[in-house]
Amino acid sequence: MMRVTVEIPSALRRFTEGAAKIECEGANLPSILQDLGAKHPAITQHLRDESGKVRQFINIYINDEDVRFLGGDAYQFRDGDQVLIVPSIAGG
Repeated sequence: MMRVTVEIPSALRRFTEGAAKIECEGANLPSILQDLGAKHPAITQHLRDESGKVRQFINIYINDEDVRFLGGDAYQFRDGDQVLIVPSIAGG
């Protein structure tokens, strides 16, 4: 299992008791999100849909690269990777 730091945007910190960064363990994105959800269950419904997939309006970056361009769920984390969660914001 790799240890990574997940950065939580301010809009979602109310679901992590105010934590801006959370250390998580996992080999790939689903396992990292599962570990994050185990530590802070309230955030899960805001990141994943009913089937467990990342919600469409959530963007995830690993070391400043969009996870979709790194292989998505298949990306294999390395110790020290930085994960940034960015919710899309619509306005009018």
